[in-house]
Amino acid sequence: MREYRLILGDCFGRIDELANQSVDAVCTDPPYGVVEFTDGELQKMRSGRGGIWRLPPAWDGCKRNPLPRFTVLTGEQRAAVGEFFTQWGKKIFGKLKPGAHVLLAGNPLLQMYVQQGMVSAGFENRATILRLYHGFRGGDRPKNAEAEFPEVCVMPRGNYEPWMLFRKPLTEKTVAQNLRKWGTGALRMMKDNKPLPDVIPSCKTPQKEKLIAGHPSLKPQHLLRIFTRALLPVGDGTVLDPFMGSGSTVAAALTVGAAAIGIEQDSYFFKMTEKAVPELAKLYPHFKGESLQCAGLNGSAAEYNEQLSLLENAGSVFNSTA
Repeated sequence: MREYRLILGDCFGRIDELANQSVDAVCTDPPYGVVEFTDGELQKMRSGRGGIWRLPPAWDGCKRNPLPRFTVLTGEQRAAVGEFFTQWGKKIFGKLKPGAHVLLAGNPLLQMYVQQGMVSAGFENRATILRLYHGFRGGDRPKNAEAEFPEVCVMPRGNYEPWMLFRKPLTEKTVAQNLRKWGTGALRMMKDNKPLPDVIPSCKTPQKEKLIAGHPSLKPQHLLRIFTRALLPVGDGTVLDPFMGSGSTVAAALTVGAAAIGIEQDSYFFKMTEKAVPELAKLYPHFKGESLQCAGLNGSAAEYNEQLSLLENAGSVFNSTA
């Protein structure tokens, strides 16, 4: 296992401790700089009452994790998202090697603000990768008028999560020259020389991972191992997660052979991470993120394989009509 470093504190302050041009990639699920991970909102979430966190009921015998309700944000708070990512992007810009990629988990309601902020900070907007999975966002009926409008929902039920990909501009004339000098500027191919797709079927986070790291926004190792591996085109480097949460990205990076740095400001989550990182990294020792297949990784393999089959069939239709 490669070396990793866990840092307790606000990333805006602790990032300054990193050496300039020392980070090869960033992969993170940010809090959007608004309100959901402030101390007050976290206390409400943990108590199960009030605040921005929606507490879904049990479903299929399982109690669901809380989800932030971004629809309740004010116009001023939405505008603050773009400003946050402009400032945050400028903060990390100098720590990244030229050509380094930044991959951010997003939300369809806030995606445009994040992209505007990152471009304003000097990054190139490269792509959006869609994580397909059966989510529980959206699909809600009009509040307090469900019986009056029985065939109405306020928003579509979410079945994807956008991950926004950015790149720090190259310093060399070509990608090849940048790869030779910095080891960055491109993405690593998957198994059998297949490019990383921009649509990835994904299971919900397995229960075995939730038992190790009980973070409300825990992402599955299957997805994060694909991402961290792809972000290191020459197969080596350091991955930074400035909003570490449970440490799942750090664990994934270690599994694919990278070094990793994680920063987390919440002391409760940080203590969880210290124990969770090595335990998450031990899971699925034969899966290194080189393919989309996740058979055997968790109890939702049938659901995943069904989504993968649908995606492959859709791809064949697109190719035949192009």
